[in-house]
Amino acid sequence: MTDSRNMISIAILALGGQGGGVLAEWIQEVARHHGWLAQGTSVPGVAQRTGSTVYYVELARADADGRLPVMAQMPMPGDVDIVIASELMETGRALLRGFSTAGRTTLIGSTHRVYAISEKAAMGDGRGSSDRIMEAAGQRSARFIGFDMDAATERAGSVISAIMFGALGGSEALPFPRETFEQAIRDSGIAVPSNLKGFDEGYRAAKGAVALPVEQEHAVPVPTTAKERALDARAQAMLAPVALSNALHGIARLMDYQDADYATLYLDRLERIAALDRAPHLLSAEAARYLALWMSYEDTIRVADLKTRASRITRVRSEVQAADGQIVDVTEYMHPRLQEIGETLPAPIGRILLGNGPLAKMLAPFFQQGRHVRTTSLRWFLMLRIVARMRGMRRASIRYMEEQARIEAWLALTEQLAISDTELALEWIRCQRLVKGYGDTFERGLRNFATVRDAFLALPDAQRNAEWLRQASAMALGDDEGKRLDGFLRAA
Repeated sequence: MTDSRNMISIAILALGGQGGGVLAEWIQEVARHHGWLAQGTSVPGVAQRTGSTVYYVELARADADGRLPVMAQMPMPGDVDIVIASELMETGRALLRGFSTAGRTTLIGSTHRVYAISEKAAMGDGRGSSDRIMEAAGQRSARFIGFDMDAATERAGSVISAIMFGALGGSEALPFPRETFEQAIRDSGIAVPSNLKGFDEGYRAAKGAVALPVEQEHAVPVPTTAKERALDARAQAMLAPVALSNALHGIARLMDYQDADYATLYLDRLERIAALDRAPHLLSAEAARYLALWMSYEDTIRVADLKTRASRITRVRSEVQAADGQIVDVTEYMHPRLQEIGETLPAPIGRILLGNGPLAKMLAPFFQQGRHVRTTSLRWFLMLRIVARMRGMRRASIRYMEEQARIEAWLALTEQLAISDTELALEWIRCQRLVKGYGDTFERGLRNFATVRDAFLALPDAQRNAEWLRQASAMALGDDEGKRLDGFLRAA
């Protein structure tokens, strides 16, 4: 390869733990092998998902007169030749910061998503638009190379930095042969076989067309016990095909969440709605979905159970590429409130704890602030497992009683509406999506749900329609503070 340029600037945007620093070192080693000067700098982001680390590499060689350029410390908008991003939203950040320029920049980015906490905690669908980023990537670059690097990492059994390095080599945006890239990996001495395999995966993917992640469909759970098979058979007998898949997933979810009796209650409730439904049976299908979600509400028991499952530990080890025999510590931020603890306990004890008595006042200071907890330590793991084992006591808890009352009221109104207006009943069923999450997120959602319900019931019968509920739900999901919903209700 030949290249007439004497200066090449490269910006790498990566999340913490993705090996962006190793990638920057590999690139510099490749350039130095061919007699180029190489300089690398980095500016770390804040938290892992509120800001990425930007690694900046400049490669230079003397011009015809022997003069060397002055190297910069950070990328400047409109002056970057190659941008490499480890995730689609990081590609979007690079575009917003002006690092990628139409007609100049080779933009290499993964098309998979790692969702930010703000996206997950949003009342509605808070995800950033992937389509808009993909469109902008093609418009604001000389060439866009995009593929699912996360999936490529899994296929290769490697790390994403090796995939990005391979994509850079395959792009031919640098005037160096493939052999030099591979030698840089060997010289580093870091997981050489798997990194070479990852490099090859990225190299080949860069030669192909832009590829979006392949959506994986969730397979229908296969029953493994006699009780599960009996519940599945009952669901198949009473539900239309369009609702059956959701119901089977619901049964499996509630068996995992509580027990067979709880899954039976789920089918009992669903049967009431199915009896009022008619083709195309969307009411039954949506009821199967949202009823299962509400009945598996997140409480301290559920959270403790999920955080201490062997499958979760296995997933974490896989994500950090831990080798056999390596010790992995997991530290998490937890902030259980006194209210959530009291709601988990049997009702008589919980009411004492949540009252204004001396016990509540004595314990309250211990729940004022969150704490960092090593959930892989024996102490905290055992404490969480004890909480998870309280599942058998869940039915006696204040929270269980409150949630079942809310669910019954929600279903009763659904039945009332379905008698005369299936479409209106369908929109009311969908209002359950306002209630989600844990802690403050749950309380905000429940407050919005109650506000929509009360305003709807206050309307004259002639004004109660599906479109009103649809708009009210959209406003409730529009912001965390409920300002859009308040504005909608005032104008209605």
